[in-house]
Amino acid sequence: MHRSSAENIVKPQRPFPDKLFYKIGEVSRIAGVEPYVLRYWETEFPFLKPRKNKSGQRVYIRKDLELVLQIKKLLYDDRFTIEGVRKKFGGVEPPKPVQSLPVQSSAHEVIQRVKKRLRDILSHLQ
Repeated sequence: MHRSSAENIVKPQRPFPDKLFYKIGEVSRIAGVEPYVLRYWETEFPFLKPRKNKSGQRVYIRKDLELVLQIKKLLYDDRFTIEGVRKKFGGVEPPKPVQSLPVQSSAHEVIQRVKKRLRDILSHLQ
């Protein structure tokens, strides 16, 4: 029997909202992986670097979301290893974890936020 060409069309992945930014929870739901998996992937794949907003929350753009979906497909469907995915995307080694200040904040602003947070905690404990 001859199959029609319509049967050979690959169905697109789950549709996702066309937005400028996505929070980690949204990306988690769309990709079908837990947020901690996304955070782990960020440490393993240097090409997956969502920005952070002023409050420190991860902000993914559409390109990041598409990368997450590609990574998931390679790892879960195509059975690549972490190293295999790295090589597929150019063989770049994962970055070493570095604690740094957000780009938008000065050291003074960070200290002020920490002091305020500590005062809030102290008042909550009293």
